[in-house]
Amino acid sequence: MSRVSCSRLTVYVDGASRGNPGPAAIGAVIEDDEGAPKVKLSCYIGETTNNQAEYKALIMGIREAALLGAEYIDMKSDSELLVEQVGGNYKVRNANLKPLFQEVRQILKEFKSFTLTHIPRRENTAADALANEALDVYLSH
Repeated sequence: MSRVSCSRLTVYVDGASRGNPGPAAIGAVIEDDEGAPKVKLSCYIGETTNNQAEYKALIMGIREAALLGAEYIDMKSDSELLVEQVGGNYKVRNANLKPLFQEVRQILKEFKSFTLTHIPRRENTAADALANEALDVYLSH
């Protein structure tokens, strides 16, 4: 599959955990500047907390956006904690989230600019479905 460079991409992310911690999976949908889906990603990530899954979904999504050549990204998540921590409004106190937070901040340096917006769950159904589908597939084995 060839990669098509897009200057601005929107990245929707979601993590799902059955139990906290428990089996977890992540999903991301990357759209071009006209709202057309470019890439859909999902995978099972093992036993983790929901908040760790949210961070790992964001990391997966923004890494892919960088590979696609994005210079500007608009990130969307229904996790208030993730949005507020990455945005600098909440401190990252959980020791398990600190390295994930640092990884996000490092990857974001690759972009000319970015936004991170908290959205209602109903506006994040595609990423949510991908995460839950990956979890369902894993748990059915």
